[in-house]
Amino acid sequence: MPVSSPRTRTLAVSVAVVAVVLAVLAVPLWRASPSLYGKEETQSEAHVYAPSEPAVCSAGSRPGPSGVSPREETPDGTRYLVRTPANYDATRAHPLIVVFAPHGVSRWLSERFVGLTRAATRAGFVIAYADSRTLDRQAIEELGRIPALVASRWCIDERRVFFTGHSDGGTLATVVTVLGKAIPPAAIAPSAAGFRDVDLATFACPAPVAVMVQHSGSDELFPGFGREAADWWAACNGCRGKPEPRSDGCLAYPSCSSGGVTLYCESAGRHIDWPRNNERVLEFFESAARASR
Repeated sequence: MPVSSPRTRTLAVSVAVVAVVLAVLAVPLWRASPSLYGKEETQSEAHVYAPSEPAVCSAGSRPGPSGVSPREETPDGTRYLVRTPANYDATRAHPLIVVFAPHGVSRWLSERFVGLTRAATRAGFVIAYADSRTLDRQAIEELGRIPALVASRWCIDERRVFFTGHSDGGTLATVVTVLGKAIPPAAIAPSAAGFRDVDLATFACPAPVAVMVQHSGSDELFPGFGREAADWWAACNGCRGKPEPRSDGCLAYPSCSSGGVTLYCESAGRHIDWPRNNERVLEFFESAARASR
């Protein structure tokens, strides 16, 4: 087995601490709060393909079906589901969103909790929801395989891969990106992640990546973590100057490197509340997708 670096070991300790906090405090709340989970956002919608968009994948080269594929697995058996646009064209290259789950939450509940499916598939995304895993090195490795596994079965543009997730899921969206354990994402939108600047500062910056940090100003488990993480990402992305308010309430860091747009979007509510910024998140991903072409 390869010897892990000091940076990897330090991150493993940080992730383990986050996992313990969430296991003790957050999971009972998620399980006891069915009102957190919607029902109307779990069906794929049709996407209007541009007539001029060329075929990229040859017919039959990607066997993934249209609609929902609920029992996909990583090599060690971690389950995830995949949804495509209702009228999925297997010859067109699609952007991909991978959603990592909060601690103890299944792929099904994660889909209902986040509520991205209808809007994402209507916009032309393929979207995958992974089961929760205890945060450790193997989980990071396995969950990081999902983008490549999806791209092996569905026609995916690997320049347009995106990560999001809440709490544990936001932590995973961050750590998988920082450690380079997956196809490099064009953008990430972690929510309520358990990383602050002192955790991230021990790691080398990845290549510039568009980042929208979502965090509640009232987060009782990780108070202030989001702004600290956003500041770290802004430094990594070569941004210069103080963040400036946008009309949508987010803070935008100025003069960032190409591909490294950095936003901090503060919401209200408890740690367990998804920020309901879905329209803004999809706009952010679509903007990053256009920039990556």
